[in-house]
Amino acid sequence: MSQPTSLPPSQDKHRPFVSENTKMTEFTARAVILGLVMCVVLGAANAYLGLRAGVTIAATYPAAVIGMAVLRIWKGSVLEENLARTAGSIGESVAAGAIFTVPAFVIAGAWPQFDFAHSYWQSTAMMVVGGILGVLFVSLVRRVMVEDPSLPFPESVAAAEIHKAGQRGAEAARYLFWNIGIGALVQLLGEMKLYAVEKDFVIRIGTPGVSSVRLGPAGSTNVIQTGGVSTFGAPTVSPAYLGVGYVIGPKLAALQFSGALLAWGMLVPLFMYFLGPRVSEFIPAGAGDEGWAAQAAAVWRYIVRPVAVGGMLVGAAYTLIKMGRKLTSSLGRALAEVRTGAPPLETIARTERYMGSKTVLALIGVMFLFMLALYIYISGNVMAGSVAAVVMLIVGFFFSTVSGNLVGMIGSSNNPISGLTLSTLIIAALLMVALGVRGKEGVAVVLGVAAVVCVSAAVAGELLQDFKAGYILGGTPRTIQIVELVAVVLSSLVMWYPLYVLNADNIKRGGTGFGDPGLPAPQAGLMAVLTQGIVGGDMAWPLVIAGAMFGLALILLRVPSPMLVSVGMYLPFSTCFSIFFGGMVRGVSDWFSERAGHNEAQKTRMESVGILIASGLIAGEALTGLLVATFRFYDWSLPEILKEPTYGLGFVVLLGLAAAIIRIPFTKAGRPEDPAPPPVMM
Repeated sequence: MSQPTSLPPSQDKHRPFVSENTKMTEFTARAVILGLVMCVVLGAANAYLGLRAGVTIAATYPAAVIGMAVLRIWKGSVLEENLARTAGSIGESVAAGAIFTVPAFVIAGAWPQFDFAHSYWQSTAMMVVGGILGVLFVSLVRRVMVEDPSLPFPESVAAAEIHKAGQRGAEAARYLFWNIGIGALVQLLGEMKLYAVEKDFVIRIGTPGVSSVRLGPAGSTNVIQTGGVSTFGAPTVSPAYLGVGYVIGPKLAALQFSGALLAWGMLVPLFMYFLGPRVSEFIPAGAGDEGWAAQAAAVWRYIVRPVAVGGMLVGAAYTLIKMGRKLTSSLGRALAEVRTGAPPLETIARTERYMGSKTVLALIGVMFLFMLALYIYISGNVMAGSVAAVVMLIVGFFFSTVSGNLVGMIGSSNNPISGLTLSTLIIAALLMVALGVRGKEGVAVVLGVAAVVCVSAAVAGELLQDFKAGYILGGTPRTIQIVELVAVVLSSLVMWYPLYVLNADNIKRGGTGFGDPGLPAPQAGLMAVLTQGIVGGDMAWPLVIAGAMFGLALILLRVPSPMLVSVGMYLPFSTCFSIFFGGMVRGVSDWFSERAGHNEAQKTRMESVGILIASGLIAGEALTGLLVATFRFYDWSLPEILKEPTYGLGFVVLLGLAAAIIRIPFTKAGRPEDPAPPPVMM
């Protein structure tokens, strides 16, 4: 098969910020070194946040702003800034993969302790292989996903706008940096408790805890639970969630929010209502002891989330089926290149130069052999290790692709990596049980597969986001691939150390390490519980199967994205509501524009300003998140303005942000006869 002689129609229309014919410095020592330093620092900060709070902060925006500020001192180019951000942001993905899975080995008892001898090389090997495979997997499907017009890539657009604003001049930079400051200030005031950033409401159906007695046949009595409970939350006062919702728009935001409504508005109260006192049989001991709201949260985590995982399994399969033609086209192009050889780089446009398919496939083969040896060592069983390696390779590729698709829809900050990992874990555990591998060895090899796929999917999503930002800016794909490979290896080599320090510090303070209230590692705890349940033969399969049937029903109903609905069930209600709120703000803005009779040029001007404001809000919160993580790491206390802050003031602040992101772009629409600015490239 010969190489195509012309670019696809979609690419003919694309005009990157830096044209393919422009000669500009990109791969420089200063950009790479700065990016690697940020990779390690931001990765460690996210490891801390993830283990303590179960969340990570998007590193793309801090890396973009820091890289732009530092490289501006040496008059670096916009492509150097993009490369530094690319390297700096990937540490967060390696950290997410590590914190979601590595502590599970300790919690489940697969490793006797978390020290250098028992855990460093195994955990590092899994992170290195997972990270490299994530880069290689997404390299095979880069073109078709980056150029897909149905994927808005909200965070890629936001990151690209940060870089472009610094080049456009004073007005664009003013919109961006003013809103970075506003986003940072709003988040910081929330951390300092000027106002509460969240507000939960306990909704009761009937009278929880009160039972009625009904006479049954032959005078027997039946005890009936008459009350159910669920909790809902007001939109979180989050500039970042508002910005993400604004960028992805009302349709995608509404799809995700529908999943949250199904989870918290129907499933949680139904389970609470019908199970009654038996709820405690389905959640771990101690979970939900703090009251009705805590019990509802435990029902969501341990009962509803497995239903969501079943839906995500079907949604992932459906996503892959819909992408089938694109995937086979990409793989066919890669295999054709292996047979015929890649054309010389000098004959290819700079923005189309990428790592050769022969190199990519060869490296995938090397990683497979490496992981094959590790899995055989972990399981002590050649057959089990071989099956685990094959499962890791196949499932890793498909879930890396699904992860990239989700990042294209909702951004990497909201990518449900732990949900994809749970799906992998279920598949691997079933195979190990079928092969008769049980006990600690079975748990270890299942978690090993999950760990590699988790890191792979997280890195793949982040890299595809970086590819899209590079596509908008005019970066060289091959350069991005190389720097990402270097960054994931470096991050993997050092990521064990912050985990070790945090675990050892918790033990020194009187805790038990991972899983202790002082270091809860919630996702890893859930991985450990599910793995032990499946391998030990005690798994609530009806919940997963019910979720799969629900996902199939969504497909039959022709829901645009069953996966996104399941993701909404899996994520906290307040997160989905906040993003939905941002999507509705975008809908109101578009309605005002239509009502005013704006032409396409005016709509484009509004969109450009709105995206700049949203990008600034996202970056501002991320920078503050990094600052707060630093304070917590060193046990420094932020001042508290109020002892008992209220949500009312926070909601007023959120409404103010919403009003600004509607009004300011509207005032900048200009006159109908004014020339249109360059459109925001999606």
